[in-house]
This record gives sequence, C-alpha cells and structure tokens, in this order.
Amino acid sequence: MAKEEPPSASKDLQELQRKLSLLIASVQSNSKVVSFMQSPVGQYLDRHPFLTLTLLVFVAVSAVPVGFFLLLVVLTSLAALVGVILLEGLVISVGGLSLLCVLCGLGFVSLVMSGTIMVSYMVVSSLINYWFSLRLLPQHNSSGDCPLAMKSAHIEGLYQE
Repeated sequence: MAKEEPPSASKDLQELQRKLSLLIASVQSNSKVVSFMQSPVGQYLDRHPFLTLTLLVFVAVSAVPVGFFLLLVVLTSLAALVGVILLEGLVISVGGLSLLCVLCGLGFVSLVMSGTIMVSYMVVSSLINYWFSLRLLPQHNSSGDCPLAMKSAHIEGLYQE
C-alpha cells in the first residue's frame, strides 16, 4: 500500500509551479534577456541546451573561487597600501629624527665656530694693538711724552711707597 500525498501537499506543489512559471515568464519578458536572446550568441545557446547548461553550471561553480580570489586581491592591495603607508611613515619619522639630530649638531658646531672666531678676533686684535703699540713706543720715548712710559713710572712709584 502506497501512501498518497495529502491534498494540501499537491496544492502547495501546484502553487510553487505557478510561481515558478511566473518567474520564468518575467525573466523571459525582460528587455535585456530578449535583446540577448536575439543576438547570435543567444541564438546559438538556444540551439545547444547542453552547452548552455554547462556554461551556466561553470559560471555558478566558478563564482565562489573567483570571489575568493577577488577578495584576496583586495585584501592584499589594502595590506600593501597600509604597509606602504606604515613604511613611508617609518621612513619619514627616521628621516625627521635624523634631520633633527643633524640640525642640532650643526647648531652646536656653529656655536663653537662662532665662539672660536670671536676669541680669535679678540686675540688677533689684541696682538695687533699690542704689536703696534710696541712699535710706536720707541718713537714716543724719544719725545718724552709717551703715555705708557708715564703709566709705568706712576705704577712703579705706587709700589715703592
């Protein structure tokens, strides 16, 4: 004894078949589908249903691997972009710190050089003044009114008292 399907199951199947027929009719009446089916490729696929089914199955099955590949490409590109940004940030930071160190060193060197030049100027200026004053001293001593000779005589007098 075979069990018969209850009447509600057959009604559900008829309802499903009607909805599926409406869906197929709406797809076939779509303007893009109609224009594709009138093209040479659409007519060829209409004449070769096995090839059409194979192509449809291939597209459906290959969608997942292609999707994973595209996701991998996008994630790799994002990782490379983030890596480049991080690497660029690291290079700029290291370069900035190096520049800061070099500029601080140059500032210190310029201070030392300025100090050296100032001290050298003062020493050379004092030596030149002293040298010219010694050259002029014998000429003033002959006239007897040399201010250095008077100062030295005055200082000697102070020490004797």
